[in-house]
Amino acid sequence: MPPLTDLERTLRSCGERSAAILAVRLPQFAEIAWQRGKAVARALERRTASAFARSAALSLRGDDRLAHDSGSDVFAVAILGAPREARALAPLDARAALERIAEAIAGATGLRAEAGWSLVRTPVARLDRELATALERGARERERYEFFAAVGHELRTPLTSIRGYLETLQDHGLDEPTRARFLETAHREALRLGRLVDGMLDFSMLDLSGETFEPASCDLAEQVATACDALGPQARQRGISFERPRSLPVRVGLGADSCTQALLNVLDNAVKYGREGGRIRIGWNVRLPYACIRVDDDGPGIGAPRRPGRGIGLTIVRTIVERAGGDIRAARSPLGGARFVQRVPVRAESGARAS
Repeated sequence: MPPLTDLERTLRSCGERSAAILAVRLPQFAEIAWQRGKAVARALERRTASAFARSAALSLRGDDRLAHDSGSDVFAVAILGAPREARALAPLDARAALERIAEAIAGATGLRAEAGWSLVRTPVARLDRELATALERGARERERYEFFAAVGHELRTPLTSIRGYLETLQDHGLDEPTRARFLETAHREALRLGRLVDGMLDFSMLDLSGETFEPASCDLAEQVATACDALGPQARQRGISFERPRSLPVRVGLGADSCTQALLNVLDNAVKYGREGGRIRIGWNVRLPYACIRVDDDGPGIGAPRRPGRGIGLTIVRTIVERAGGDIRAARSPLGGARFVQRVPVRAESGARAS
């Protein structure tokens, strides 16, 4: 495969035209070379280069070029448009080619590649700068994708809850107290959904800035009850029951919505991956200055293969509790599945005592 200097010369001398610069990087190369030796890293580089060349060839035309320097973790493609063409290359062309290449490399190596693209006009003076720009653009696109995926995830939870309760309410066999309770829960979830929409960009779990939470507190038991009610329809659909042993009353240093959202994401994870017809146990104790909130399920556990997903929900939990001054940890559950422990600061007015 030609080196990057050959590609740079081509981009300097090919005249005025539009071009898409695609960059793929495997940052694990250096770590693998350090931990497992240069021979293993070179073998990985050869597999990567082969997959890169095969997949890139599916998108290349006569004037297009690819390049890679031996020993480097960066691979490059230049998709060149016709000279002086009226319109620039479409971003869709670059994204489609890049996705194909990244998937081929992942399939051949089992590693996730960093990838990005940039549209330019030739002649190009510095290929290294264009490759850096392409990778930066790719990182920003991944951040935006994950942000909107998180938005969709967070809005979907209350919507699913509302739909489940309304569908249950269509059953005319419900007694009046149950109907009233289901209506109250659906209404509460609708209000929470409205708050999520209104404050989406400011709400800390979706906030990409470094600002911290406003001082707030809530009753932990109330938020646990709210979260269990919200996920009731999904849990009943899988025959899963919630166990809530009696725990100390405690106020934690989170707003009610933030606390509920953190609980919902962990419980939603447990409902998805817990055993059909199984159980989820929620409890907490106080070890000042923290309340330790435990969620146990009886599913396959942390290390077992899981359904496809990006882990957005648990990332949001980590954001919420860390910005409140706490943390989240995962371990093996006594029930046989996964245990997630959120440590959240206790508010002084709670009057809780350490256990």
